[in-house]
Amino acid sequence: MAINLSKRIFWPLLLLALLALALLAHQRNVSNIEVEKDVSYGTVQGESLLLDVMRLPSPSLRPGIVFVHGGGWRGGDKRDFLALAQGFAQHGYVCFSVNYRLVNAKGHHFPDQLDDVQRAIRWIRANASRYGVDPNRIGAIGASAGGHLVALLGTVETRNDQPQELSAYSSRVQCVVDMFGPADLTRFPSTPADVPKLVHEFMGGAPEQKPQLYQSASPIFNIDHATVPFLIFHGALDPLVPVDQSRRFAAALQKNGTPVTYVEFSDEGHGIEKKANREKFATMTVQFFDSYLKR
Repeated sequence: MAINLSKRIFWPLLLLALLALALLAHQRNVSNIEVEKDVSYGTVQGESLLLDVMRLPSPSLRPGIVFVHGGGWRGGDKRDFLALAQGFAQHGYVCFSVNYRLVNAKGHHFPDQLDDVQRAIRWIRANASRYGVDPNRIGAIGASAGGHLVALLGTVETRNDQPQELSAYSSRVQCVVDMFGPADLTRFPSTPADVPKLVHEFMGGAPEQKPQLYQSASPIFNIDHATVPFLIFHGALDPLVPVDQSRRFAAALQKNGTPVTYVEFSDEGHGIEKKANREKFATMTVQFFDSYLKR
């Protein structure tokens, strides 16, 4: 039986809200957070690329976190991370939740999504003084398809350095939180049938048709001396992104000498639903970002 992608692929808003509650458990309120919505970080072929900014008023530079939504590369929205981003803004981060071009009938196959999120990082650095963010202390977090994209932000440098005004800025972040993102697009199981089909649509063809493109889109094949520290979460029961993806990715990072913490939840699927697991996620993610961005 084919899996219902509308229920399983797209990262549920309720689940993100629960993660946000775990993060905000010891914080009083978010009413003093400044929110700037639908800020354009560029235009590609007439399509505006938008992000939301959340921050506390501050006279000094603060570290930044970029949030990249999931949704199988064809759905989801920057609003999905609104509550979680507000939680981190309350914790002292300048938060940016980004949209990127989604796979649709017109195309937008890989590497469009990578180009967009890399452009967002470079735009943030170019506008660092405007938002009070330290351009040398930027982390990224993403779930599912967003986890895949942030993993690339931590393993590869800018693929397309256009526009010219952003070419001087790096797109590589300082650390990454990867929530059950695909790490090796060349090795996906044939079942459930909807999942490899989704990957093929994202890539614009099957692996045997575009082997080099599939490797370049797979974070596990891009690990090098400049790869940044990672915190990886994955559920052992995940029916969509096999847990072996994150296991092998974490092992490859460790072999490379890259700092990596891998957390596997034995009782989770494609998400983090259990209360104890949500609390562990919140605690470890805050500690991880603080250790690499606030030191």
